[in-house]
Amino acid sequence: MDLTALRTFRMVARHEHISRAAAELRVAQPAVSRTVARLEAELGVPLFDRQGRSIRLNRYGAAFLRRVERALGELDDARRELADAAGLDQGRVVVAAETLLTLTSLLSAFRAAHPGVEIRLHQSTAEVMARQLAAREVDLCIASQPLSGAGLRSVVLREEDVLLAVPVGHPLAGRERVGLDEVADEPFVTTRRGHWQRELLDRLFAAAGRSPVITCEGDEPAATQFMIGAGLGIGLIPEIARNESAEAPVRWLRLDVPGCRRVLCLVRRADTYVSVAERRFEAAAVAHFGAGRGAGR
Repeated sequence: MDLTALRTFRMVARHEHISRAAAELRVAQPAVSRTVARLEAELGVPLFDRQGRSIRLNRYGAAFLRRVERALGELDDARRELADAAGLDQGRVVVAAETLLTLTSLLSAFRAAHPGVEIRLHQSTAEVMARQLAAREVDLCIASQPLSGAGLRSVVLREEDVLLAVPVGHPLAGRERVGLDEVADEPFVTTRRGHWQRELLDRLFAAAGRSPVITCEGDEPAATQFMIGAGLGIGLIPEIARNESAEAPVRWLRLDVPGCRRVLCLVRRADTYVSVAERRFEAAAVAHFGAGRGAGR
């Protein structure tokens, strides 16, 4: 049993698919199958249930995966800790966020200050972020809603109002505030379920005993403002976007309803070694978003 076999098993277990695991590992599919078969023979139990070409992690495999994740995680932490101690490089940070547009100015400043740090990015929903943290696929997440899972540490980056954006020519464009009842029948531009804007919209309407009228939904939160500007409907946008995407032709109103706010947090596992690169990125994120903490009414 070697590290290559353990990493191969972990990838197959995550995908429950030999071909997809082989593609991500960049090795031939037969080599992956042989590695898993040898590991099962060495352990004396099957790790997957097989039906035709499909495989599913069984109870032996699930128990083994928990141990493998822990062991490989400890080895990865040890490698990063020793690299920090020896000053061998400036490290790597893997970050997940709901929209990458939120990170552009932060990344620009961070890369200028720390050009030797490698940055890898994922665009993920909160559910996917939680899985990525659990599997140690990412180091840090920037999330606008709580992430499920034990042993997570959160740092608040920004608290702000979520505003209502309407097209320039909309009848409400001249208003400063509006009640939920006044927009209950308006078409909304939003994200798919799982993204924080949609979760907030559904929650606000549910509290009023209503359901929103959805005219446009997608997977890129940053595109919402521009779809609103194109006249497709109205929508909820965080206050920070008013300054960062000022070119979109929209007007901004405050929605008079309790809880129409966003808390942006940086989340990581509490049980892993935090590298120098991660600490620097966290400090940069706190400094970058901290100016907006408590923004709004």
